[in-house]
Amino acid sequence: MNGNWSRNAFVYLLIIVAAVALFINIYQPGEGPEEISLSRLATAIQRGNVEAVTISGNEARIVLKENGATVIARREADVPITETLAGLGVQPEQLAAVTIKYDAPGNTANWVSLAVNLLPLLFVGALFFFLFRQSQGSNNQALSFGKSRARLFTGDKPTVKFDDVAGSDEAKEELKEVVEFLKEPQKFAALGARIPKGVLLVGPPGTGKTLMAKAVSGEAGVPFFSISGSEFVEMFVGVGASRVRDLFEQAKRNSPCIIFIDEIDAVGRYRGTGLGGSHDEREQTLNQILVEMDGFGTDTNVILVAATNRPDILDPALLRPGRFDRRVTMDRPDVQGRKAILEVHVKGKPIETGVDLARIAKSTPGFVGADLENVVNEAAILAARRNKKAIGTRELEEAVERVAMGGPERRSRLMNAKEKEVVAYHEAGHAVVSYLCAHSDPVQKVTIVPRGQAGGYVWRVSDRDRVMANRSYFEDNIAVALGGRVAEELIFGDISNGAAMDIQQLTQMTRAMVTKYGMSEKMGPLQFGQQDEMVFLGRELAEQRDYSEEVAEQIDAEVRRIVASSLVRVRTMLSENLDKLHMVAKALLENETLNREEFEGIFATAAP
Repeated sequence: MNGNWSRNAFVYLLIIVAAVALFINIYQPGEGPEEISLSRLATAIQRGNVEAVTISGNEARIVLKENGATVIARREADVPITETLAGLGVQPEQLAAVTIKYDAPGNTANWVSLAVNLLPLLFVGALFFFLFRQSQGSNNQALSFGKSRARLFTGDKPTVKFDDVAGSDEAKEELKEVVEFLKEPQKFAALGARIPKGVLLVGPPGTGKTLMAKAVSGEAGVPFFSISGSEFVEMFVGVGASRVRDLFEQAKRNSPCIIFIDEIDAVGRYRGTGLGGSHDEREQTLNQILVEMDGFGTDTNVILVAATNRPDILDPALLRPGRFDRRVTMDRPDVQGRKAILEVHVKGKPIETGVDLARIAKSTPGFVGADLENVVNEAAILAARRNKKAIGTRELEEAVERVAMGGPERRSRLMNAKEKEVVAYHEAGHAVVSYLCAHSDPVQKVTIVPRGQAGGYVWRVSDRDRVMANRSYFEDNIAVALGGRVAEELIFGDISNGAAMDIQQLTQMTRAMVTKYGMSEKMGPLQFGQQDEMVFLGRELAEQRDYSEEVAEQIDAEVRRIVASSLVRVRTMLSENLDKLHMVAKALLENETLNREEFEGIFATAAP
């Protein structure tokens, strides 16, 4: 507080001084004494109108008798003024009547003028220097690029503990040993055990890797240094390595503690690979991390925890024993894990009586912790918008749809009667085929209200977490994807572009069955094509064709055969159930949305 006040006071002082200098420069009096020639001075002396002449350097200041005014004249250098005036006709007796004085030249005025002129420049320079120092951070030291930018969280008041992390029970068990080591290192040292120097948290984005690392620190009650991998790398070579050294030095001074590096793949990728060759700055940073990890001793009590969602591109030197000894996988939670996560996020929020979180958890397969947190937050926003005092089941279910489908309902999007009818039969086709397929996921909702990029959609959710999928499951999903297009064809005798996304999905699914999963009897249990990954880009760039043109033709023919067979199957299915198709489409045109009970009720009331 005092430091900030003193710095601000310094800036204000500079501003005031600069303002005064500018005022003096701009508003100084412009009217000075009149300057006359030496001939006029001689004439004035001859007339007896000069009282005194004061000589200062090359300047002569004259006081006139007539009105007491002061004028100035410039004399020639190194020539006495009396000699000059005598040359201009001034008689000695006339000159004797004038008081002539000589002043020693002084530099005070010059120095004052110079200072006044330089003050604005000094102010601008000082201001730029001050701003430069402020921008550097790290104790306000100029050129402090090599200082670590890690954020320190003290362990005396932990904000996150294991109870705040749900859905990752296996990961918590793995990390409890790390907590025990930080609390009681002597217990392990007595048995000659070596605690892992590094723990690598691996999992998809949003699974709670950062939260888990904070929970470890909170449980152990030790300081927690947090930094992202990208914060090490700068445009100057060697800065990243310097920051690594500074970070580990700080950690050793605060041991026992935890260093957490998020997104370590930013600096830990394979060295010397990828487009454009190696990256000197990133490689030097990685090398320094490896050196610092090797310098950890059993008495250091510093544990490095890192997180990544791309363990496949990390340098093998990072993953060897003695560095990141332990790998903890944080996968997508199952239904019980999702329920536990929802229970954590609804704490402190008013929830209506009768809200079944288990039902909400079942409707969110594939959701990670970040998605579920967003679901609860969106539900709270919806409840507030509706002026409700508590969050209900309706808000939670709608929030799940918002997160899953990518946005709110677009009821403002206008469709004419014909387009609305086409969309209704299209979505009814998907829903009816899904109901008739034994291995398809149950229909939770059918709607023709646009949401996101979709003009309507059929929301299907499995009653259980699906770990494996067989060929029948893929075949039924291909049939469901074709249901909308076939329904349009049967009812209107024409097809629209509304099935573009469906066609894209079924093409990818069918080709994967043939080339990846070995689900084609003709092609056999073989995999065709390898994905070439460019480590530099960190993503799949191209597919390497490790098969001949003849095999490629066979793959294309097999993909077409599977899709054609599914197309015949769907036409037959919908032709035999046209009455149900009409009933579902009519209900959608009337109500716009059908939930699971309403949709299945149509089939229950339909004539056999």
